[in-house]
Amino acid sequence: MSVTRSGAAALAAGGVLFLLYQTVRPYTGETGAQGAATMASTAWVAAHTMAMAAFVLVTLGLAAAHTVLRTRTSATAAVLTGVGAGLVLPYYGGETFGLHAIAARALRTGDIGLMTLVDDFRYDPVALTMFGVGLLLLGAGAVLAAVAAQRSGAMPAWPLAVLAAACVLLLPQFYGPAPVRMAHGALFALGAVLTAWHLPRTRSAVVAYRTATG
Repeated sequence: MSVTRSGAAALAAGGVLFLLYQTVRPYTGETGAQGAATMASTAWVAAHTMAMAAFVLVTLGLAAAHTVLRTRTSATAAVLTGVGAGLVLPYYGGETFGLHAIAARALRTGDIGLMTLVDDFRYDPVALTMFGVGLLLLGAGAVLAAVAAQRSGAMPAWPLAVLAAACVLLLPQFYGPAPVRMAHGALFALGAVLTAWHLPRTRSAVVAYRTATG
């Protein structure tokens, strides 16, 4: 399988996994006994693990787009999304496994006071800064990828624009209710899958475009 097709497959899989994350994760309360039950659940771990896989796969997909477009803008996009994912993943790892362990211990011992540790992690200045900057870089990288596609004239930019919109909304969607977050997951998946569909067709289009324009 070529790099382009592998990247397209990764991108599509990442979009689907992110949609599953937004729909599978529990949306019940995250404080007290109810929060402990939420974070100790299998659905919590499964959903957040899918989110982490989604970020990795989408980053690989955008890197594959650069191997086709081969512009400074697409290179910058690939770097920004890679760095962004790298900054986001440690926080998601804490959410996935750290909070799950705290919640499971709270339920097992009956010491619900342990759930106060959740906010100690979530609002740690370093962790929160890394997470926020990472999400912003993911958004910036996706926007630049759409710009690179537009400038190339060889690949439709609108699918990447849909994905870029979803990436830009990564940070604010966390403050929305469950239906908003699920809708965001659907937007993310739509952009990723549409981009993945066009990506394998881009290589021949790029060759034809560059031949025609000298």
